[in-house]
Amino acid sequence: MAQMTKLATEFADLPPTLKAERHGAVAVLRLNRPDKRNALDDGMVRGVEAFFSRLPEGIGAVVLAGEGEHFSAGLDLTELTERDIFAGVAHSHSWHRAFEQIEFGRVPVVAVLHGAVVGGGLEIAAAAHIRVAERSAFYALPEGGRGIFVGGGGSVRLPPLIGTARMMDMMLTGRTLSAAEGQHIGLTQYLVDDGAGLAKAMDLARGIAGNAPFTNFAVMHMLPRIARSDPAAGFATEALTSAIAQGEPEAKARLKAFLDKRAPKVTRS
Repeated sequence: MAQMTKLATEFADLPPTLKAERHGAVAVLRLNRPDKRNALDDGMVRGVEAFFSRLPEGIGAVVLAGEGEHFSAGLDLTELTERDIFAGVAHSHSWHRAFEQIEFGRVPVVAVLHGAVVGGGLEIAAAAHIRVAERSAFYALPEGGRGIFVGGGGSVRLPPLIGTARMMDMMLTGRTLSAAEGQHIGLTQYLVDDGAGLAKAMDLARGIAGNAPFTNFAVMHMLPRIARSDPAAGFATEALTSAIAQGEPEAKARLKAFLDKRAPKVTRS
């Protein structure tokens, strides 16, 4: 992996349960609570929001990973103190705000999944744009057996990925999916051998960081909204977004380089 170019101090102040580093145009954020299987407490969630809302200039992509043997085992259940309904709604909204900074933030996010990707861990992974799974990864939504419900945006983000029926199955039965099953149903885009996830994610992130910034923005912010809109609105939004992208000076320079045979053609990988 490339040498870290700047110290983590350039990022927002983070709790010790999160670690950040920079490798050129790629930032890496690690969930750093391995003794608790990277269970998410309120301090970590606030730190995630701060990190993604205040990325330094020059960052073009982020890799989200977990220290130790697991990505994240989900909500730290010791934080489920007695709350009235209003406090419970506010707590869920705090997770929504944090994870929205991942999904609709400044730059694309590549998540590296290994070991437990459970409950809230699966919800934060679903907010990323690309998910790379190692073969050790396994997925579960055990909320049904614990008498709770997803609260980090999973009911919005997971059905478009795997279907409502599959999410119902996972929540009602406690079913655990393997890395291969998650890949098969569309939960992840890449499946690699154990230990190879971070390198694959960094390679993808470097390529993404080299894209035209407006194209990355449009893919992150416009594509999901177009997909959720009615066809007429979707076509209109697509046309407008396409016209803006083509008018960008960087797009014109890249297209000219391609026409002048100074840019590589698409080939079979």
